[in-house]
Amino acid sequence: MNARLPKIIGFCINLISHILPKYAAKLAIKLFSMPQKGRLNDEQSQYLDTAIQEDLIHDNISIKTYCWKGKKETILLAHGWESNTFRWKSLIEVLTALDYTIIALDAPAHGNSSGKLFNALFYSECIYAVAKKFKVNTIIGHSVGGTSTIFSQYKKQLESIKKIVSLGAPADFIGVFKRYESMMGYNEKVSYAMTQYVLKEFNHLPEYYSAPNFIKEIEAKILVVHDKKDRIIPYTEGLKFKKNYEKVQFISTKGFGHGLKNDMVHNHIIDFLNT
Repeated sequence: MNARLPKIIGFCINLISHILPKYAAKLAIKLFSMPQKGRLNDEQSQYLDTAIQEDLIHDNISIKTYCWKGKKETILLAHGWESNTFRWKSLIEVLTALDYTIIALDAPAHGNSSGKLFNALFYSECIYAVAKKFKVNTIIGHSVGGTSTIFSQYKKQLESIKKIVSLGAPADFIGVFKRYESMMGYNEKVSYAMTQYVLKEFNHLPEYYSAPNFIKEIEAKILVVHDKKDRIIPYTEGLKFKKNYEKVQFISTKGFGHGLKNDMVHNHIIDFLNT
Protein backbone atom coordinates (compact mmCIF):
# COMPACT_ATOMS: atom_id res chain seq x y z
CA MET A 1 0.00 0.00 0.00
CA ASN A 2 1.17 3.51 -0.84
CA ALA A 3 2.44 5.07 2.39
CA ARG A 4 0.45 8.23 1.64
CA LEU A 5 -2.83 6.42 0.99
CA PRO A 6 -4.07 6.36 4.63
CA LYS A 7 -3.62 10.13 4.89
CA ILE A 8 -5.41 10.67 1.57
CA ILE A 9 -8.34 8.53 2.71
CA GLY A 10 -8.30 10.27 6.09
CA PHE A 11 -8.41 13.67 4.38
CA CYS A 12 -11.48 12.62 2.38
CA ILE A 13 -13.27 11.33 5.49
CA ASN A 14 -12.37 14.58 7.28
CA LEU A 15 -14.08 16.54 4.52
CA ILE A 16 -17.20 14.40 4.81
CA SER A 17 -17.24 14.93 8.59
CA HIS A 18 -17.96 18.65 8.19
CA ILE A 19 -21.27 17.83 6.49
CA LEU A 20 -22.14 14.28 7.64
CA PRO A 21 -20.19 13.46 10.81
CA LYS A 22 -22.14 10.27 11.57
CA TYR A 23 -21.57 8.96 8.07
CA ALA A 24 -17.88 9.86 8.29
CA ALA A 25 -17.62 7.89 11.54
CA LYS A 26 -19.36 4.91 9.94
CA LEU A 27 -16.86 4.99 7.06
CA ALA A 28 -13.92 5.28 9.46
CA ILE A 29 -15.11 2.37 11.61
CA LYS A 30 -15.84 0.21 8.57
CA LEU A 31 -12.38 0.88 7.16
CA PHE A 32 -10.92 0.07 10.57
CA SER A 33 -12.82 -3.24 10.57
CA MET A 34 -11.81 -4.53 7.13
CA PRO A 35 -8.60 -6.62 7.19
CA GLN A 36 -6.60 -6.47 3.96
CA LYS A 37 -4.49 -9.52 4.76
CA GLY A 38 -4.88 -12.74 6.71
CA ARG A 39 -6.26 -15.15 4.12
CA LEU A 40 -4.38 -18.41 3.58
CA ASN A 41 -1.85 -19.11 0.85
CA ASP A 42 -1.02 -22.59 -0.51
CA GLU A 43 1.88 -23.23 1.89
CA GLN A 44 -0.24 -22.32 4.90
CA SER A 45 -3.18 -24.41 3.71
CA GLN A 46 -0.96 -27.43 3.23
CA TYR A 47 0.27 -27.28 6.81
CA LEU A 48 -3.19 -26.70 8.28
CA ASP A 49 -4.48 -29.73 6.38
CA THR A 50 -2.56 -31.82 8.94
CA ALA A 51 -5.20 -30.84 11.52
CA ILE A 52 -8.74 -32.10 12.04
CA GLN A 53 -10.86 -29.24 10.69
CA GLU A 54 -14.37 -28.26 11.70
CA ASP A 55 -16.60 -25.26 11.02
CA LEU A 56 -18.48 -23.61 13.87
CA ILE A 57 -21.33 -21.25 12.97
CA HIS A 58 -21.65 -18.18 15.17
CA ASP A 59 -24.04 -15.35 14.29
CA ASN A 60 -24.16 -16.50 10.65
CA ILE A 61 -20.36 -16.50 10.36
CA SER A 62 -18.51 -19.75 9.70
CA ILE A 63 -15.52 -20.02 12.03
CA LYS A 64 -12.86 -22.50 10.93
CA THR A 65 -11.31 -24.52 13.73
CA TYR A 66 -8.27 -26.81 13.69
CA CYS A 67 -7.45 -29.62 16.09
CA TRP A 68 -4.25 -31.52 16.81
CA LYS A 69 -5.14 -34.17 19.38
CA GLY A 70 -2.99 -35.06 22.36
CA LYS A 71 -3.49 -36.76 25.71
CA LYS A 72 -2.97 -33.73 27.94
CA GLU A 73 -5.21 -30.69 28.54
CA THR A 74 -6.63 -28.59 25.74
CA ILE A 75 -5.10 -25.27 24.63
CA LEU A 76 -6.85 -22.78 22.33
CA LEU A 77 -4.77 -20.48 20.11
CA ALA A 78 -6.25 -17.14 18.98
CA HIS A 79 -4.24 -15.15 16.40
CA GLY A 80 -4.26 -11.40 15.85
CA TRP A 81 -5.18 -8.85 13.17
CA GLU A 82 -4.50 -9.77 9.52
CA SER A 83 -3.13 -13.17 10.48
CA ASN A 84 -4.41 -16.76 10.66
CA THR A 85 -3.79 -20.05 12.46
CA PHE A 86 -0.57 -20.73 10.52
CA ARG A 87 1.20 -18.04 12.57
CA TRP A 88 1.21 -20.56 15.42
CA LYS A 89 3.08 -23.30 13.52
CA SER A 90 6.25 -23.24 15.63
CA LEU A 91 4.33 -23.14 18.93
CA ILE A 92 1.94 -25.87 17.76
CA GLU A 93 4.92 -28.12 17.05
CA VAL A 94 6.34 -27.45 20.52
CA LEU A 95 3.06 -28.07 22.32
CA THR A 96 2.00 -31.14 20.34
CA ALA A 97 5.43 -32.67 21.07
CA LEU A 98 4.49 -32.28 24.75
CA ASP A 99 1.21 -34.11 24.03
CA TYR A 100 -1.18 -31.19 24.56
CA THR A 101 -4.39 -31.10 22.56
CA ILE A 102 -4.29 -27.97 20.41
CA ILE A 103 -7.34 -26.13 19.10
CA ALA A 104 -6.94 -23.04 16.92
CA LEU A 105 -9.40 -20.80 15.14
CA ASP A 106 -9.29 -18.42 12.22
CA ALA A 107 -10.89 -15.13 13.24
CA PRO A 108 -13.85 -13.73 11.26
CA ALA A 109 -12.65 -12.38 7.88
CA HIS A 110 -9.33 -14.22 8.32
CA GLY A 111 -7.91 -17.53 7.17
CA ASN A 112 -10.67 -19.97 6.17
CA SER A 113 -13.38 -18.28 8.24
CA SER A 114 -16.13 -16.34 6.48
CA GLY A 115 -17.07 -12.70 6.76
CA LYS A 116 -15.58 -9.41 5.61
CA LEU A 117 -15.59 -7.40 8.85
CA PHE A 118 -13.70 -7.89 12.11
CA ASN A 119 -13.79 -6.33 15.54
CA ALA A 120 -12.40 -7.38 18.91
CA LEU A 121 -15.82 -7.73 20.55
CA PHE A 122 -17.23 -10.09 17.94
CA TYR A 123 -13.95 -12.00 17.97
CA SER A 124 -14.31 -12.41 21.74
CA GLU A 125 -17.71 -14.05 21.18
CA CYS A 126 -16.18 -16.46 18.65
CA ILE A 127 -13.36 -17.32 21.07
CA TYR A 128 -15.93 -18.04 23.78
CA ALA A 129 -17.97 -20.29 21.46
CA VAL A 130 -14.93 -22.31 20.40
CA ALA A 131 -13.55 -22.57 23.96
CA LYS A 132 -16.91 -23.79 25.22
CA LYS A 133 -17.37 -26.35 22.46
CA PHE A 134 -13.93 -27.92 22.93
CA LYS A 135 -13.82 -27.59 26.74
CA VAL A 136 -10.60 -25.58 26.57
CA ASN A 137 -8.36 -25.27 29.65
CA THR A 138 -5.90 -22.59 28.48
CA ILE A 139 -6.20 -19.83 25.87
CA ILE A 140 -3.13 -18.27 24.25
CA GLY A 141 -3.87 -15.09 22.31
CA HIS A 142 -1.56 -12.93 20.21
CA SER A 143 -2.14 -9.19 19.77
CA VAL A 144 -5.88 -8.49 19.52
CA GLY A 145 -6.39 -12.22 20.05
CA GLY A 146 -5.05 -11.71 23.57
CA THR A 147 -7.27 -8.70 24.20
CA SER A 148 -10.35 -10.45 22.82
CA THR A 149 -9.62 -13.48 25.00
CA ILE A 150 -9.69 -11.31 28.12
CA PHE A 151 -12.88 -9.56 26.93
CA SER A 152 -14.43 -12.99 26.35
CA GLN A 153 -13.57 -14.39 29.75
CA TYR A 154 -14.67 -11.19 31.49
CA LYS A 155 -18.10 -11.26 29.87
CA LYS A 156 -18.78 -14.98 30.34
CA GLN A 157 -16.30 -16.87 32.46
CA LEU A 158 -15.89 -20.50 31.47
CA GLU A 159 -15.05 -22.66 34.45
CA SER A 160 -12.83 -24.86 32.28
CA ILE A 161 -10.46 -21.93 31.60
CA LYS A 162 -7.70 -22.02 34.19
CA LYS A 163 -4.98 -20.04 32.40
CA ILE A 164 -4.66 -17.25 29.84
CA VAL A 165 -1.53 -16.18 27.95
CA SER A 166 -1.57 -12.76 26.29
CA LEU A 167 1.24 -12.00 23.82
CA GLY A 168 1.89 -8.44 22.62
CA ALA A 169 -1.72 -7.44 23.17
CA PRO A 170 -3.21 -3.94 23.18
CA ALA A 171 -4.52 -3.06 26.62
CA ASP A 172 -7.57 -1.03 25.63
CA PHE A 173 -9.61 0.56 22.87
CA ILE A 174 -8.38 4.06 23.65
CA GLY A 175 -4.81 3.33 22.57
CA VAL A 176 -5.95 1.38 19.51
CA PHE A 177 -8.22 4.22 18.38
CA LYS A 178 -5.56 6.87 18.95
CA ARG A 179 -3.02 4.98 16.84
CA TYR A 180 -5.58 4.46 14.09
CA GLU A 181 -6.66 8.11 14.14
CA SER A 182 -3.02 9.26 14.01
CA MET A 183 -2.24 6.94 11.10
CA MET A 184 -5.23 8.24 9.12
CA GLY A 185 -4.89 11.89 10.19
CA TYR A 186 -8.50 12.17 11.32
CA ASN A 187 -9.75 15.46 12.69
CA GLU A 188 -11.55 15.94 16.01
CA LYS A 189 -14.97 15.69 14.38
CA VAL A 190 -14.23 12.19 13.09
CA SER A 191 -12.64 11.12 16.39
CA TYR A 192 -15.64 12.31 18.40
CA ALA A 193 -18.12 10.79 15.96
CA MET A 194 -16.27 7.45 16.18
CA THR A 195 -16.63 7.36 19.96
CA GLN A 196 -20.33 8.09 19.66
CA TYR A 197 -20.69 5.37 17.04
CA VAL A 198 -19.11 2.84 19.43
CA LEU A 199 -21.45 4.00 22.20
CA LYS A 200 -24.50 3.54 19.98
CA GLU A 201 -23.46 0.13 18.63
CA PHE A 202 -22.00 -1.43 21.79
CA ASN A 203 -23.61 0.57 24.64
CA HIS A 204 -20.25 1.72 26.02
CA LEU A 205 -17.69 4.39 25.16
CA PRO A 206 -14.27 3.11 24.00
CA GLU A 207 -12.65 3.80 27.40
CA TYR A 208 -14.87 1.13 28.97
CA TYR A 209 -13.05 -1.59 27.05
CA SER A 210 -9.90 -2.01 29.13
CA ALA A 211 -8.38 -5.48 29.40
CA PRO A 212 -6.33 -4.57 32.51
CA ASN A 213 -9.52 -3.41 34.25
CA PHE A 214 -11.40 -6.55 33.24
CA ILE A 215 -8.64 -8.83 34.54
CA LYS A 216 -9.52 -8.17 38.19
CA GLU A 217 -12.83 -9.97 37.60
CA ILE A 218 -11.22 -13.03 35.98
CA GLU A 219 -10.32 -16.03 38.10
CA ALA A 220 -7.91 -17.65 35.62
CA LYS A 221 -4.15 -17.24 36.05
CA ILE A 222 -2.77 -14.79 33.48
CA LEU A 223 0.62 -14.47 31.81
CA VAL A 224 1.37 -11.32 29.80
CA VAL A 225 4.41 -11.16 27.52
CA HIS A 226 5.40 -7.94 25.73
CA ASP A 227 8.54 -6.98 23.84
CA LYS A 228 10.31 -3.67 24.38
CA LYS A 229 10.92 -3.42 20.61
CA ASP A 230 7.31 -4.03 19.61
CA ARG A 231 6.63 -1.52 16.81
CA ILE A 232 2.98 -2.46 16.38
CA ILE A 233 1.63 -2.42 19.93
CA PRO A 234 3.82 -0.19 22.14
CA TYR A 235 5.55 -1.70 25.16
CA THR A 236 3.67 0.78 27.35
CA GLU A 237 0.50 -1.19 26.56
CA GLY A 238 2.00 -4.25 28.21
CA LEU A 239 3.06 -2.23 31.22
CA LYS A 240 -0.57 -1.32 31.86
CA PHE A 241 -1.17 -4.95 32.81
CA LYS A 242 1.91 -5.06 35.05
CA LYS A 243 1.21 -1.75 36.73
CA ASN A 244 -2.36 -2.37 37.77
CA TYR A 245 -2.61 -5.94 38.98
CA GLU A 246 -0.26 -8.15 40.95
CA LYS A 247 -2.18 -11.24 39.84
CA VAL A 248 -0.68 -10.91 36.34
CA GLN A 249 2.64 -12.60 35.69
CA PHE A 250 4.40 -10.11 33.40
CA ILE A 251 7.42 -11.01 31.27
CA SER A 252 9.36 -8.38 29.37
CA THR A 253 11.44 -9.41 26.34
CA LYS A 254 13.70 -7.44 24.02
CA GLY A 255 14.40 -7.99 20.34
CA PHE A 256 11.57 -10.37 19.41
CA GLY A 257 9.26 -7.65 18.11
CA HIS A 258 5.50 -7.92 17.90
CA GLY A 259 5.47 -11.51 16.67
CA LEU A 260 7.17 -12.97 19.77
CA LYS A 261 8.00 -16.12 17.81
CA ASN A 262 11.00 -17.32 19.74
CA ASP A 263 12.13 -20.35 21.74
CA MET A 264 12.56 -18.18 24.84
CA VAL A 265 8.93 -17.06 24.65
CA HIS A 266 7.84 -20.66 24.07
CA ASN A 267 9.76 -21.72 27.18
CA HIS A 268 8.05 -19.01 29.24
CA ILE A 269 4.69 -20.34 28.04
CA ILE A 270 5.61 -23.94 28.89
CA ASP A 271 6.81 -22.89 32.36
CA PHE A 272 3.51 -21.09 32.91
CA LEU A 273 1.53 -24.15 31.77
CA ASN A 274 3.43 -26.27 34.28
CA THR A 275 2.74 -24.01 37.28
